[in-house]
Amino acid sequence: MAPSLVVLAAGLAKRYGGCKPLAPIGPSGEAVIDLLASDAVTAGFGRIVLVLHPETGPAIRYHVEQCWPGSVEVAFAEQRLPLGTVHAVLAARDALETDRSFAVSNADDVYGEAAMGMLAAQLATDNGEHALVGYRLASTVATDDPVTRGICEVDPSGHLVALTERRKVARQADGESFRSGDGVEPALLSGDLPTSVNLWGFQPAIWDVFESAMDASGLDEDALIAELAAGGELPGVEVLLPEVVATMVADGIGLPVRLLTTDARLVGVTHVADLPMVSAELARQVAWGMRPANIFADAG
Repeated sequence: MAPSLVVLAAGLAKRYGGCKPLAPIGPSGEAVIDLLASDAVTAGFGRIVLVLHPETGPAIRYHVEQCWPGSVEVAFAEQRLPLGTVHAVLAARDALETDRSFAVSNADDVYGEAAMGMLAAQLATDNGEHALVGYRLASTVATDDPVTRGICEVDPSGHLVALTERRKVARQADGESFRSGDGVEPALLSGDLPTSVNLWGFQPAIWDVFESAMDASGLDEDALIAELAAGGELPGVEVLLPEVVATMVADGIGLPVRLLTTDARLVGVTHVADLPMVSAELARQVAWGMRPANIFADAG
């Protein structure tokens, strides 16, 4: 039984100024989610669950229904309010078999078939562990524009012990070192640091952790929707998946999180300025035989 992949596609990407999952970055104009889903299917994932926002969701759903082959099993879920990535994963729960493991990814990153295959294989084993794919920091930054990255610390057994979000991370002239402008030390970061870009694998035990985190936040979606209808405003608080997992491992509760390291290169869209370099990188991968020229080749 192949695991499912939950794709978090409900972000509004206000800084980007458009719908990032539909950004045409492939050599033949393929969208980000086309390449992401094609890699996932080839890597062994059986179902794609797209979590959508009411505003951008219809466009994404139309694109998927028109462009993806019918052999790709896909389901849709809706996150009605932007209450964070934990809330988004919980919105996908009804589209999943909640007694089975599953994966979670961003919708604006192309992780590569190799990294996704590593995660699918990990989820296929009943080992009682969650998982996180860790890239080299240098392999996750496409341009000189600053980004946010989760720096991972592991114990000798390869389990996650800390996950620290570093902000305003900018590449230095040598291309292998980075400087963070968030005021946290150390400011200079090595390009070899294992880095999270939200490619997770979870066992069913994570549902209790996520529900507890939402309860502790005090955010009630139905109550907030009623407040908005009455002229109120959103509280501006989000429950974020990396922070919840970091708290879980720091407190020593729940299942351990295995870090799966990869030398693959992340291809992601953060800024509009990323598009030319991202497109060039994907074209290079096709030319060198690292990526198939035709997406969904294994899906019929």
